[in-house]
Amino acid sequence: MTIWQDLIAKSEAVKSRKIAEMFDNDNRAASFTRDSGPFMFDFSKTNIDAETLDLLVKLAADRNVQARAEAMFTGAKINETEGRAVLHTALRNLGGSVVVDGQDVMPEVRATYDRMVAFSRDVREGRFVGQGGAITDVVNIGLGGSDLGPAMATPALAPYHDGPRCHFVSNVDGAHIHDTLKGLNPETTLVIVASKTFTTIETMTNAETAKRWMAEKVAQPAAQFVAVSTAADKTAAFGIAAERVFGFADWVGGRYSMWGPIGLSLMLAIGPEDFADFLHGAAEMDAHFRTTDYAENLPVLLALVGIWHNQFCGYATRAVLPYEQRLSRLPAYLQQLEMESNGKRVSMDGKDLEFHSGPVVWGEPGTNGQHAFYQLIHQGTRVIPCEFMLGAEGHEPDLAHQHMLLMANCLAQSEALMRGRSLAEATEIMRKKGLEGAELERQARHRVFPGSRPSTTLLYPKLTPEVLGGIVALYEHRVFVEGVILGINSFDQWGVELGKELALALSPVLEGQSAGADKDGSTRQLVARIQTLRG
Repeated sequence: MTIWQDLIAKSEAVKSRKIAEMFDNDNRAASFTRDSGPFMFDFSKTNIDAETLDLLVKLAADRNVQARAEAMFTGAKINETEGRAVLHTALRNLGGSVVVDGQDVMPEVRATYDRMVAFSRDVREGRFVGQGGAITDVVNIGLGGSDLGPAMATPALAPYHDGPRCHFVSNVDGAHIHDTLKGLNPETTLVIVASKTFTTIETMTNAETAKRWMAEKVAQPAAQFVAVSTAADKTAAFGIAAERVFGFADWVGGRYSMWGPIGLSLMLAIGPEDFADFLHGAAEMDAHFRTTDYAENLPVLLALVGIWHNQFCGYATRAVLPYEQRLSRLPAYLQQLEMESNGKRVSMDGKDLEFHSGPVVWGEPGTNGQHAFYQLIHQGTRVIPCEFMLGAEGHEPDLAHQHMLLMANCLAQSEALMRGRSLAEATEIMRKKGLEGAELERQARHRVFPGSRPSTTLLYPKLTPEVLGGIVALYEHRVFVEGVILGINSFDQWGVELGKELALALSPVLEGQSAGADKDGSTRQLVARIQTLRG
């Protein structure tokens, strides 16, 4: 039998085993917990035992995860469908050299970083000003990876903000940019347009709207625009001076791009020093991932837990549950990272996969989610593995009692998911309330919790720039490892292209410039009703 078949057999053999019973061994918690830097990763509340873990580690070795990782770090073109290297790690490790196509790319990486630092300091220290004086607000206009990264990290690091206020616009729905701009002063606002090609229709539509808004009060609106793009001709045509254009190479994928110029809004908010700590935290996780044995390697273990739950146990979804309000955008960020990377149906050689690919990823911060969807997680008919995140300290010492309550809720939820409540326990509870007979049984059954709902917990001291960098890098490498084990390319995203193409073709149909004869009956009907409703 192959390792894969062994794991299938193992999952069948243990599927009825209660996770709580595995803690009869006092060493269980310690045996299934790993530490690295500021992180403690506890995966003891899963149905993984020593034999399963050994098989999973062998699976990672069998799929040559380490060799594939080394190829990524050293600039090999592992994005094979697009013929590109994958070097977001180079953006956060500014030392050394990395050669792509015979050329060391690091001097240009360092030069761009130095330009970001200089510009950030000019804005924060009042040397770069708007028509009305010092910059008070920054509006980052992007989409997907050009938005989700900084839009997640900036509020996450709110305690470190000492620069201009940052706002994020992504949706082409006019309500998004309207509601963002209406409270701002154009004369003291800086706009960052983040689009590698400077042709992304949603981003450029919003950029033109912002430019018109600024032109109502500012004589030279383009002077208060910055571009994160490699299309120098298009940024010049827009009116943005070359010194305010920050480019990045095609070996930086959009959803992996926050570490470079896409992170400019974050650097403006927290400053270059804290941004450097953010990079350092990610670089430390890179080093851990690159050099640590599989059985002790946090990204590898997080990936193996995910593979076990999805591919072998058949759990098609996972919930990411940060007990940290400032990480409220992290589930959405990880949703893109995982589902755009590993939402594939063919292997690297173009053949159909023989198993399911990536899971559905979703979540909300605790404790909010407890009063929303935890009901389904606890008592629903489907098992949903949960990934808890928790900081031992908050940033508000005068509210330490609230943080203690937050932590108690997090630990209680993972315990409750694992332990559950038996019918006998529920019956005894209801008997003490005076119920008996058929009503006792009926009411008791509503209070049964199946338990054995798996979860992991990532514990860290406090949400600092360094810790956040480590968390994001941990999940980036987790996605990479899962992709290698599944034999897919985690770094292309052809699935987003078809909808874009069809949207461009539909615009003239909606505007009445084309009959749309090639469209299906449903689409034509919807277009007709829209045109009627719009008069």
